Formats: sequence, structure tokens, C-alpha cells
Amino acid sequence: MVMILKVLCLFFSFFLFLCSEYCIVEVHGRILSITSKPDPDDASATARWLVSLNSWGVLNTISNDLGGAPFGNVVSFSDGLPNEGIGIPYFYLTTLDPTARNALQDERASLTVGEYALGTCGQKDPENPTCSKITLTGKLKMLDEKSSNEGKFARNALFSKHPEMKGWPKGHNFQVFKLEIEDIFLIDWYGGPKPLTVEQYLQQKM
Repeated sequence: MVMILKVLCLFFSFFLFLCSEYCIVEVHGRILSITSKPDPDDASATARWLVSLNSWGVLNTISNDLGGAPFGNVVSFSDGLPNEGIGIPYFYLTTLDPTARNALQDERASLTVGEYALGTCGQKDPENPTCSKITLTGKLKMLDEKSSNEGKFARNALFSKHPEMKGWPKGHNFQVFKLEIEDIFLIDWYGGPKPLTVEQYLQQKM
């Protein structure tokens, strides 16, 4: 019995080692590839890794109903086809929800996502600096998905990661939005936020 337990422990340890390098997981019907985390010194790679692998985050807008107070909302997003992200977050929103209504009146917005949601932080607290997190700040704009190539790309990107969206009520008039990034706040190690320009972020190859 002891020998069997030892063999099982060795097998499990080997599996965890392989998974730390490259692991395929299924989340609510979506297949995600969790490649190994980039070096903390490579800010642009870490930032793109976080945005590409995450599928949801907290989208903050300026609330007209609350007198200009910030309003955070958990939303799904995609920056491209699975494992082919381009770094720009796209959203599928309805004006029945305050987030879209806010954006149509004041485009200022930010999106925050974290590594903890990927399950790669181990026993670390989500606020631990080595458990990476990123906030993208910019303008939340609605796209014309019928006449613009970017709108069609965004729709495909969203539906590929969130197939349930295809069946959402047409009467709710969901529209595709994008976050035009103007500033990046990234924490992936001790010592404060990493300097990272939007150009550096978008030019990073996945």
C-alpha cells in the first residue's frame, strides 16, 4: 500500500511539472492553453499573457446615475481567438446594463484582470505582488460589427471564447465594444508597477 502511494505521488508530481510548462484545461466548455508564466522582468510579455489567457475581469466606467462615481462590473471579454490574442479587449454589452450606458455618455474606462483567476498563483494571496495583475485604462467605444472589419473580428473573438453569447437574447440588443488602451498599470513582482507603454504592449508577440 505504501509503495502504491509513493508511485501515485511521483506520478502526480510529474503531472504538475508538465502542467507548469504547458497545460490544457477546460473552463465552462472553453479550451485554454496555460503556457508557463513569462519572466517577471519581461513586462510586455507578462501583460499580454495575462490579457490573452483571462476571459473575464472587472470593467470600470464613470456612472452618470451615481453622480460620476466609478462603477465596476464583472464582464466577459476576449482579445482574439484562443491563444492568438492581439492585446485589445473586446466586450459584448447591452444598454440594459449600466456599463454600456455609462460608456455611451462617458468613454473613460478601465479593465482589471489578475493571474489568480488562472489558478497559477498557488497558495499566494491575490494581492501578493508576485501574483500578477494588470489594469488597462482608456476609452470604451462601441464598434460597428456589420460594416467594419474590426467589428467582425471582435465578434468572432468573443464568440470563440464565450460560445454562450451566440444565444443571448437578440431583443437585448447586445453590441460589440472595445477598450482603446491609453495607459497600463502592471504589477508582477515586488517593487511597484512595471514601466510599460501601450506601444510596447501591443508590439509584443505571443
